[in-house]
Amino acid sequence: MMSSSPQVPSAVDAPEVSAEEQERIDKLAREKEEAEQNALPYKWKQTLQEVEIRIVVGKGVKGRDLDIQIKKDFLRVAFKNKKDEPIVEGTLCKSVKLDDSTWTIDNGEVLINLEKVNGMEWWKNVVTHHPEVDTTKIQPENSKLSDLDGETRSMVEKMMFDQRQKAAGLPSSEEMKKQEILKKFQAQHPEMDFSNAKMN
Repeated sequence: MMSSSPQVPSAVDAPEVSAEEQERIDKLAREKEEAEQNALPYKWKQTLQEVEIRIVVGKGVKGRDLDIQIKKDFLRVAFKNKKDEPIVEGTLCKSVKLDDSTWTIDNGEVLINLEKVNGMEWWKNVVTHHPEVDTTKIQPENSKLSDLDGETRSMVEKMMFDQRQKAAGLPSSEEMKKQEILKKFQAQHPEMDFSNAKMN
């Protein structure tokens, strides 16, 4: 008589996470992300088109006191007298448009505006070795969304929907469309066997 090995529960058998538990997990993730972002030597925010970085350098500091380099895929901000200790330096999360990226200094604060090459995606971080934010949780300001023309707005809304679906392990709008087409085709051709049909 063969002894059967104990069954290891698969992910399918795993109990569903309750809404309260999911909320607790999300809250902890938010708090961790917030703490990591607050520890950075700068504050940053983004729209789909640009990234804004603010660095407090202290009153009395002039532009000539700083070494600021904005390249297509690289950013460096340092005091000229402390070149070996940059405030921020590294490979950018994504490429930027050099001609449209600028920096200014005002009242002891450096303001850097980076224009994204791809104006249809969120950045996870400013430089690649810094902590990431969860881009699936980003909610663009409604006013900003309403500023977009119809076609761009629907593209952004579709992209946000797809990001949320992906995060939840659900089909994207494109996959849902294909499933809908297959269902209609099945209804029109009940004599055909679609049990092994794969969606590409």
